[in-house]
Amino acid sequence: MDVVLEVADTFLLDRLYATVLPISSAITSFDPISTITASLKNYDLNNASFALPPSSRIHIAEGAVGLARSGWQWQPSTQWFNLEPSEWAWASSILGTAIYFFFATLSYLFVFDKNTFNHPKYLKNQMRLEIHQTLRSIPLMAILTVPVFVAEVRGHSYIYTTITAPGFTHPLLHLFGPSYTYFQFPFFLIFTDFLIYWIHRGLHSKLLYRHLHKPHHKWIMPTPFASHAFHPLDGYAQSVPYHLFPFLFPLHKGAYLALFTFVQIWTVMIHDGEYVANSLLINGAACHTMHHLYFNYNYGQFTTISDRVFRSYRKPNEELFVKETKMSGAEWGRQAREMERLVVEVEGKDERSYGEGEGKKMQ
Repeated sequence: MDVVLEVADTFLLDRLYATVLPISSAITSFDPISTITASLKNYDLNNASFALPPSSRIHIAEGAVGLARSGWQWQPSTQWFNLEPSEWAWASSILGTAIYFFFATLSYLFVFDKNTFNHPKYLKNQMRLEIHQTLRSIPLMAILTVPVFVAEVRGHSYIYTTITAPGFTHPLLHLFGPSYTYFQFPFFLIFTDFLIYWIHRGLHSKLLYRHLHKPHHKWIMPTPFASHAFHPLDGYAQSVPYHLFPFLFPLHKGAYLALFTFVQIWTVMIHDGEYVANSLLINGAACHTMHHLYFNYNYGQFTTISDRVFRSYRKPNEELFVKETKMSGAEWGRQAREMERLVVEVEGKDERSYGEGEGKKMQ
């Protein structure tokens, strides 16, 4: 994460936040110690949403002063390159995410089958609703994830830069030696796939489905923009295995960045409606379409292994892999009839609003 922050801050975010939230020229040479002290001592917390006694304000101010006096020193995030903070660095405080829009838009433009707009279970104004749900969820998911990232970049995880001198000992490094550099990639995918299977399956329980997972199942025929359209606690729960891994097992800093990017792309791909992976092992878009259509099947993220072992696998309809039958009226009718039966079992009542929306107008 510190690699992402360093690159993003240097080339985009520092300048962006300095432009959007500029610091007054009157305080360009301010004393941060006196500013912190005065601000915290004088701030009227009694009129804020919570109240603290004056003595507590002084302690907070003194603590902040101590932190400021300790002196923050920039260090490169990786040995491979150095990007020193720019003149805009003081104004940067958060990292916004654009990866969802970037890859979902690419998928929509070049991969997604626009005939999906004509499916009887495509919702009215669905893409707009998917994006709206995502934008509502991402901020809270980001807030919940901040403590994990802070712990990672402060050295409380097994993230390392060089395998010859990782800065810690771990049984897997002794077992595999230098070959762990390559082993960590399939190991990460298998580990997270297994845990996500059980988290996802748990979210389909009667206790959790209606309150947490139902918003994502609003999309019976999803577009790439549905990939992150979760209830925020649902999305966060399914991200936990990715963040848990580096606290249990070694993970190279470069592999960390590559794998997290891959996860985002994969999440978009399994919602893109392009059924190219007719595999017994890979949980591709066709498998995940079965999940959205029929609810209680194919909970895996990357593979079908756990679904097969624990008997929740449903083989995608063969018609999905034939261009002439993939979007045929007969196949859609069969999908719609079974979905209408199953949605009553799962939700009791189908509250979705189907009909022509912005998607059909774009054709």
